[in-house]
Amino acid sequence: MVKIIIYIFLIISPFFFVGIINRVKALWAGRKGTPILQAYYDFLKLLQKGEVISKTTSFIFRLTPSINVASMLIALLIIPIPLLGSIIKFPADFVLFSYILGFSKFMTVLAALDTGSSFEGMGASREATFSTISETAFFIIIGTLALLTNRLSFESIFLVLNLSSGYTALVKILLVISIFIMLLAEGSRIPVDDPNTHLELTMIHEVMILDYSGPDLALINYAASLKMLLFSMLISNLLVPPSLSLEISITLFLLLLVLIFMTVGLIESLIARIRMSHVPQFIFVITAFSITAFAIVMFFLRGGY
Repeated sequence: MVKIIIYIFLIISPFFFVGIINRVKALWAGRKGTPILQAYYDFLKLLQKGEVISKTTSFIFRLTPSINVASMLIALLIIPIPLLGSIIKFPADFVLFSYILGFSKFMTVLAALDTGSSFEGMGASREATFSTISETAFFIIIGTLALLTNRLSFESIFLVLNLSSGYTALVKILLVISIFIMLLAEGSRIPVDDPNTHLELTMIHEVMILDYSGPDLALINYAASLKMLLFSMLISNLLVPPSLSLEISITLFLLLLVLIFMTVGLIESLIARIRMSHVPQFIFVITAFSITAFAIVMFFLRGGY
């Protein structure tokens, strides 16, 4: 019952965490800023608005927002809660997790191309290019975790990993950094992308959804927020030790989520968006960290010195 309650909280909480990012940015800039629940108000406002749909689009354009939300919700149920586990679990469930995220992105790219707009096609091209880098790194990350723990599901991987010691701590640090950078890249946040900009030369994700309005735009915004929460949950699972009591584990898990989103807000306050030509180099940092973690694991599994 506790697990169900926490998952329900996580399902309704993505906009709250986005509000934390905006709140941190406002406080850092010395502004009052919008209420922390502003994203919920915007979501409800969009649900009540009408839609303008181009006659050139097909059913793909209409289905994509619903597919995005459904994909993120299924992915959420695969990620475990510390000491409580996940709702969907089976050997190699992380492969399903990866493919669900990939399918959601594939449909978003198709929907952007479906509009027939060269502008959205440009964004789709950028998204597909950068995804080929980050998705490869993600498979290296989960491969490293599986190799290190000799387990094939998220729940057992995190349980065994957090019981380990020694060089495992170094591997966890590298993987936490990798997943955090992936959160910024996949969540379309600074320094990779800026969800608040509408300048052609700097847009990636936002340019692909320019034709959406009303309830469909509300669903896309919710799916994007939920996707960031998924990556932050992976980081939290890497950091919560299983030796704690259930109450402390859950509290620490949620506090880490808040801390991760506060860090995102702090980063967006301190650094600017990098040039588009430098985005691949930034995303390649994920690959570098994940390969380093993989090499460390291989070194010690082969006996080390």
